[in-house]
Amino acid sequence: SRTVEGRPAEACEAARRTLLSQGYAIARADDAQVEGNKNFQPREDDHEQLVLRISCAPRGGQALVFVSAVQDRYALKKSPTSASVGVGALGSVSLPFGSNDDSLVKVASSTVTDAEFYRRFFQ
Repeated sequence: SRTVEGRPAEACEAARRTLLSQGYAIARADDAQVEGNKNFQPREDDHEQLVLRISCAPRGGQALVFVSAVQDRYALKKSPTSASVGVGALGSVSLPFGSNDDSLVKVASSTVTDAEFYRRFFQ
């Protein structure tokens, strides 16, 4: 957390603009809090999402800004599927057509504890 000059609403607006300038999508923003997320794909079947939550509170004539970040990791889960074909009096036949139902599955979630990450946010 850091104490900054100005009102909490001004501090949260500055935080929102900072996130936008770094490519974050803003999920929520108001005078007291901002939440943004950014997606990464470091490898073909691995996906990561970084979520930043910023809270702005009054502290005298200044604003106290709290920042926390959570990194979620997802893996691509491939599930082969088959199709059923109905053939009149013979009933239905299940044939593997080789299609896949792919979905992302969360495999890890951790709070970012790197002090340098937070220091860079406030610069």
